[in-house]
Amino acid sequence: MTAAPPLAPLAPCTGSRLDPTTLPLNWREAVWRALRGNCPRCGEASLFRKWLKPVDHCRACGQDWSFERADDFPAYISIFVTGHLMAPLIIALIGEFGMSSWATLAVILPLAMAMMLGLLQPAKGAVLATMWWSGMGTFKRERPIGHPDHHDR
Repeated sequence: MTAAPPLAPLAPCTGSRLDPTTLPLNWREAVWRALRGNCPRCGEASLFRKWLKPVDHCRACGQDWSFERADDFPAYISIFVTGHLMAPLIIALIGEFGMSSWATLAVILPLAMAMMLGLLQPAKGAVLATMWWSGMGTFKRERPIGHPDHHDR
């Protein structure tokens, strides 16, 4: 039996081709870029190569997205938001409109599935943007020139 090869050390996820003046000014701007499916660092290129698979490197700014994972948090966000939007609808359909439980299920289940699946990619982008903005994991914390937290290094 052979031993597994040692893991390579993680290199910091940095991008090199971006002018620091074009970085997002605040966390909301970074998240807004990612909610639309764009790189939160530059806002230019797509963040995803498949529906939930981020690109390894941003084509515009070179940011490395290959090391970081959002794990299950986007799914939790999607379920949380869907549940809070669906609960009043379920109560209204059964209580106010008098729909039967089966008719309500026929309406609610496809709608809930569509909402959860539709929210997954924006939630994953927002989680990745938050991780990048905060400098979590192997991300380097970057701020635009003129930002109070900007440090020249």
